[in-house]
Amino acid sequence: MKKSYKIEVDCANCANLVETEAKKVAGVKELTISFMTQKMKIEFEEGAEPEAVLSEILRVAKKVEPDFAIL
Repeated sequence: MKKSYKIEVDCANCANLVETEAKKVAGVKELTISFMTQKMKIEFEEGAEPEAVLSEILRVAKKVEPDFAIL
């Protein structure tokens, strides 16, 4: 399943750092973050619970960039 989410991230470097860490989260098959459009696209692994994966992505992202938000 693929989904797109509106996000808030302060700089392009922060977006890259968050993307690198978020790709490591269990349940994420593919993930891209665009600083210019302030969007995050995720392809979830088969059987993954999207809400649980999003929660973990947010937790990991806040360690890298405290101001990161999924809107």
